[in-house]
Amino acid sequence: MKKEHGHSATAKGAKGTTNWEKLRTVPDPEIVFTEDAPATSPEDWANAIAHEGLPIPSRKTQIALRVDDDVLAWFKAQGAGYQTRMNAVLRAFRDAYLRSTKAQQE
Repeated sequence: MKKEHGHSATAKGAKGTTNWEKLRTVPDPEIVFTEDAPATSPEDWANAIAHEGLPIPSRKTQIALRVDDDVLAWFKAQGAGYQTRMNAVLRAFRDAYLRSTKAQQE
C-alpha cells in the first residue's frame, strides 16, 4: 500500500490527528525537542527563504515518453533529478526554437 504525504494526501481529504488548537497554547518552555524535531536558533534560519508572495510552481503532467536507452542512461548517470533535467533540456530547446522563429518573423 502506498502512503500519501504532503499536498496530495491533504488535497484528497486525508485527516491528520494533530490538535492544532492545543498545540498553539503550549508555552515554549514546555516544548519537548527530539532528534527528529530539534531546537533551532536564529542562525539556523538565517538563509531561509520565505515562500509568501513567490509564484507557485506550475504543475507537471505525467506522460509516457519513449527515449533511446543511451539517452536515458546518460541522464540517469547524472544522479537524482534526471527527469527534472530532461524537462529543463526540453524547455531550453522550446525557448530557443521560439526565439529563432520570432527572429525570423522580424
